[in-house]
Amino acid sequence: MAPPVSARPGWSRRAQYGLFFGFLAVVAGLLVGLALLALSIVAPSAYAGVRGAALDITAPVTGAMRSVTDTVGGLVSGAGNYWDAARQNGALREENAKLRRQSIQARAIFQENGQLKAALALRERSAVAVASGRIVGSSLESERRFAVISAGSRDGVMVGMPVRSPDGLIGRVVDSGMLASRVLLVSDRANIVPTRLLRGNQPVIATGRGDGTIDLRPLEVGRNPFKPGDIVVTSGTGGLYPPNVPVARVVRLDDDGAIAVPMADPADASFAIVERPYEESALPSAAPAEEAQR
Repeated sequence: MAPPVSARPGWSRRAQYGLFFGFLAVVAGLLVGLALLALSIVAPSAYAGVRGAALDITAPVTGAMRSVTDTVGGLVSGAGNYWDAARQNGALREENAKLRRQSIQARAIFQENGQLKAALALRERSAVAVASGRIVGSSLESERRFAVISAGSRDGVMVGMPVRSPDGLIGRVVDSGMLASRVLLVSDRANIVPTRLLRGNQPVIATGRGDGTIDLRPLEVGRNPFKPGDIVVTSGTGGLYPPNVPVARVVRLDDDGAIAVPMADPADASFAIVERPYEESALPSAAPAEEAQR
């Protein structure tokens, strides 16, 4: 049967021994304390030796406890520093990504401003400029190549007018609305441009291939006059395109001709200008007017 809750310690021999030895420890502690106090008063030098011996005994224990405390503190602070460093690295990566985006945006704005300045300077130099506008898009229909420019009939743009950028010829207008116009690119299969080789002035026919490149063929058959890197410019033949406008650059040779890439890529150009044809009679609307005058 369990003893009652109010049972006294005297009923347990173990409890009695515990109380007894505890009492002895207290008494021993008091006696040691009184002895040390008396020793410190009567014989200070001897007491100093006792203190030194006690220091020697407790120093290893204190040092071990200090090492344990430093180790635990180092682990805690190290973990804290690790998480703080991880947080700072994350913040730095985010800031770096933000700066990279801003740098890309700044370069894009700088490039666009440069193209705009070049287009404006080209329009000021060109005596036949009709309008200027932004290239707002391009479309690919099967093997057809078109671009859209933000200038239309309200700005004086007419079907057949050549379109160019500071880098070179882009194409010609095939559809004109009030606010925008559709441009047939020089890389389209339906666009044939009379050109000449800048090196040697040899006449060349440039025809779009429908894949973003241009096929170059010399009028004189018998030898291939092209070299990689050659530039072809408009010759002025036909009266539509003014002479000396860069058209394409040779990238590789063919059997009796060469393959070239346009000097003015609508994907890279932001602005373009529409010019009057080299000869007004080259416009599609000019032929009926001339017949009416006759």
